[in-house]
Amino acid sequence: MDWLISETVDIGDRFDKHLARRLPDMSRSRLQDLIKEGHATLNGKAVKAGATLKCGDAVSLTVPDVAEVEIKAQNIPLTILYEDSDIVVLDKASGLVVHPAEGNPDGTLVNALLHHIEDLSGIGGEMRPGIVHRLDKDTSGCMVVAKNDIAHRRLTEAFSERRISKIYLAVVNGVPKEESGRIETSIGRHPVDRKRMSNLLDGAGKNAVTEWKRLSVDEGCALIQCRLLTGRTHQIRVHMRESLQCAILGDPIYANPAKQRVRVPRLMLHAWRLSFNHPIHDQPMAFEAKVPEEYGAWMKLVEG
Repeated sequence: MDWLISETVDIGDRFDKHLARRLPDMSRSRLQDLIKEGHATLNGKAVKAGATLKCGDAVSLTVPDVAEVEIKAQNIPLTILYEDSDIVVLDKASGLVVHPAEGNPDGTLVNALLHHIEDLSGIGGEMRPGIVHRLDKDTSGCMVVAKNDIAHRRLTEAFSERRISKIYLAVVNGVPKEESGRIETSIGRHPVDRKRMSNLLDGAGKNAVTEWKRLSVDEGCALIQCRLLTGRTHQIRVHMRESLQCAILGDPIYANPAKQRVRVPRLMLHAWRLSFNHPIHDQPMAFEAKVPEEYGAWMKLVEG
């Protein structure tokens, strides 16, 4: 792609900002990479992202072919709720790590998606699924994954602007005094235990908001519906434990499962419902992941 700078609105602008405005469907990070790698040039030369434009400047952009990733595809079973050319919505199983990292080099959701998705068109220049949001390893339920750069950028914006509805089910150890409420705190890394997050009282951390409602009670434990208005790491786990004083059953990080009222085989947190507008055609979409059988006693009380 080649063009000349002639419009008043572009003169004096930063090179990266001009590219972002000219190519709204390409993510800012992707454009920054193209600039650094010399694929976006100004007057035939590689320049820095902050270069200033002037009238008559010639801009050229060459987008290289999508590269294969080193992550290997693996035939890991997936429950796919919906798929089209832009997105995949799935019901992630408890115990499945989302992406490869230290300690989990393979056997992850990303490895599985590379096997099951045949029409990936590239995210950030690589042939890989676009993870827009994450669920903890032991959390089950609805996730949406992007199959191309445009869908990834628009879904990321929708999450950031709180235009996506996320409803979870949690079974907690104990019964909150109130039937419902709203928790708003500042969540950040725990000052002592770096594996944990915590409500911070000194203004540090990031704003975290959870609306919750008690659905049923059985054996001294409560089924709680949580609506996430933000998406902080371990948000529900922290809010249940520290704000409601009722840790989630089976939580090995924020509780001692062996000392809880009811023994369960997993973390009792499930991403139940997910709704959003499609990133390309903007049609409303809503999905529900089947409630795991471990929730049976509490769900029967709700349904009965």
